[in-house]
Amino acid sequence: MLEEETDQTYENVLAEIQSFELPIEATLRSVYDDQPNAHKKFMEKLDACIRNHDKEIEKMCNFHHQGFVDAITELLKVRTDAEKLKVQVTDTNRRFQDAGKEVIVHTEDIIRCRIQQRNITTVVEKLQLCLPVLEMYSKLKEQMSAKRYYSALKTMEQLENVYFPWVSQYRFCQLMIENLPKLREDIKEISMSDLKDFLESIRKHSDKIGETAMKQAQHQKTFSVSLQKQNKMKFGKNIYINHDRISEERNESVLKHSLEEEDENEEEVLTVQDLVDFSPVYRCLHIYSVLGDEETFENYYRKQRKKQARLVLQPQSNMHETVDGYRRYFTQIVGFFVVEDHILHVTQGLVTRAYTDELWNMALSKIIAVLRAHSSYCTDPDLVLELKNLIVIFADTLQGYGFPVNRLFDLLFEIRDQYNETLLKKWAGVFRDIFEEDNYSPIPIVNEEEYKIVISKFPFQDPDLEKQSFPKKFPMSQSVPHIYIQVKEFIYASLKFSESLHRSSTEIDDMLRKSTNLLLTRTLSSCLLNLIRKPHIGLTELVQIIINTTHLEQACKYLEDFITNITNISQETVHTTRLYGLSTFKDARHAAEGEIYTKLNQKIDEFVQLADYDWTMSEPDGRASGYLMDLINFLRSIFQVFTHLPGKVAQTACMSACQHLSTSLMQMLLDSELKQISMGAVQQFNLDVIQCELFASSEPVPGFQGDTLQLAFIDLRQLLDLFMVWDWSTYLADYGQPASKYLRVNPNTALTLLEKMKDTSKKNNIFAQFRKNDRDKQKLIETVVKQLRSLVNGMSQHT
Repeated sequence: MLEEETDQTYENVLAEIQSFELPIEATLRSVYDDQPNAHKKFMEKLDACIRNHDKEIEKMCNFHHQGFVDAITELLKVRTDAEKLKVQVTDTNRRFQDAGKEVIVHTEDIIRCRIQQRNITTVVEKLQLCLPVLEMYSKLKEQMSAKRYYSALKTMEQLENVYFPWVSQYRFCQLMIENLPKLREDIKEISMSDLKDFLESIRKHSDKIGETAMKQAQHQKTFSVSLQKQNKMKFGKNIYINHDRISEERNESVLKHSLEEEDENEEEVLTVQDLVDFSPVYRCLHIYSVLGDEETFENYYRKQRKKQARLVLQPQSNMHETVDGYRRYFTQIVGFFVVEDHILHVTQGLVTRAYTDELWNMALSKIIAVLRAHSSYCTDPDLVLELKNLIVIFADTLQGYGFPVNRLFDLLFEIRDQYNETLLKKWAGVFRDIFEEDNYSPIPIVNEEEYKIVISKFPFQDPDLEKQSFPKKFPMSQSVPHIYIQVKEFIYASLKFSESLHRSSTEIDDMLRKSTNLLLTRTLSSCLLNLIRKPHIGLTELVQIIINTTHLEQACKYLEDFITNITNISQETVHTTRLYGLSTFKDARHAAEGEIYTKLNQKIDEFVQLADYDWTMSEPDGRASGYLMDLINFLRSIFQVFTHLPGKVAQTACMSACQHLSTSLMQMLLDSELKQISMGAVQQFNLDVIQCELFASSEPVPGFQGDTLQLAFIDLRQLLDLFMVWDWSTYLADYGQPASKYLRVNPNTALTLLEKMKDTSKKNNIFAQFRKNDRDKQKLIETVVKQLRSLVNGMSQHT
């Protein structure tokens, strides 16, 4: 049973080996691993299997041998035919080969052509891709040559984003790509160079731009003012100045002519766009914007413009000498800011409002400092006025461009004060010239025409003078109408500065009145005081000056009316400033009166210095001294001139002269250098005093009540009466009593004079001791002297 199983196993192994389905190694291993000496048995089985197969093969061969023999026989039969066929095939092949050579040649040509066609097609396709790139690059080159840099940058952008990706594999494309950054840098440099040229050009042409802008502003302002004047002439009231009506027809014709000139000039006015080509700025801004470097461009532009602003704001050292210097300064500044304003409105972000405001504030501070410094050197009011007009046009121009200019108008108020100072200095010279040319005599009038001429210059009203027949005289001298005219001219000149300051009529009226007050209270008053104090101005001239100031004072109300007519502001307005002419001319008149008193006293002193008394004479001459009579005659003639003065002035002058004469005569008696005086000299001196009293009682100036003028000599009279009547007992007894006869005699004065007479008595009376009367008189004098000394000492102790 076991052997059968083993045989079956070997059979299976052989079957597996024959099937070639399993690895032989594994099958053989299974045979050898089953039991010892298994391989021998397997080999036996294998040999038996082989023998069986050989037998089967032999059977098969034997079965098919006849067929094989038949086949060989058939092959041998067709061998000859096969050789013939071979020959034929070889021949046919040769002939085919010969015939195919030409076909091969043509086929190769066809193949080569097909390859060329394919290559051409490929090239055409590639060229169709490359041509737009090349065309765009060629366009880029043309744009660069034509300096169309912004378009060139756009072309570069299209090349990079659209065209280069199509042909990026080609070398020429790489060269183009590598060249684009260089082109961009070239464009930046070129555009920046153009910008620098623009900045240089704009710096040179700023004055022309500013001049054009200021002309436009002035033209607009003039046109508006002309329309306002035209409306005022049509609907406003008539204005009378100095009693002369302004001709409306003449004003309308002048206005029409002015408007026609403005229309003619309007065509000649150019705009800033006509004068400046801003394309370099636009191009550069666009270029840097496209290149993403806009901030760099903005910083560079602003930095350069700030530098130019500092240069523009730097004035020339001699700018204040001529109005052209100021005009160039203003036009350059206006040109600078007009350009900045244009850049602000046509670009986005290059110039901002905050930047321009900052730049303007910086410039405004510098402008104000420069104008304040340079205007202080201006001494010509015409130049200051032209400067004011330039500042107004300058401010109006920049205000039209949106820049705040209030500080400029505040500066104009400072310059207005300076302008008034220059006007005051100028008019001080005018007044001095008028005073120098005046003859200080009443104005003579020989006919009606001359009378009207004077009346047209000066508002004088005197019914009595009008009734007088020709020839006649105005009470004032020629300087009065001239001064009145010049004050009006000053008001006109002051008004010129007040115009265009954007101030109300009330403010202008106030400014005119204040400046006129300065003219009256400072300039004219100073000129009058200097005139009054001049040595060559005599009493007659002083009298005429007082008369002149009186009439000028009366004319102040007409000056107020004159200002009212100009400004249309009623004097009844609460805040209206009044003219101080009343106090001005009153002060001048008081100064003239004081000078009259001084000069009159000086003249009296001159006459008194001519006195030549013989203080030791024994008997008087029997008549008054010649110097005194000359003095009295002089006083009489002078006081006749004083009849034109106000009554109190003449009276005061007369009283002052008499008092000064009395004081001078008293000082003559009490002079310390006068050591001796005789009774005859006292009697002669008494004769002179009597003449003075007669002069005082003759009422040289009307208006004195009673013996008021004679009281000027009361001290002298009582002193001389005491010595003439030798009434010492009465004097000593009544001294200090209110009802004393010699109340005005001072003990010191009496003692001084008595001692001089005592010394004279001793010297001239050598033999006085032999005459009893003389001895008694000498003793009396000594006794009185002792009593007077006791009285004087008692007064000193009491004091």
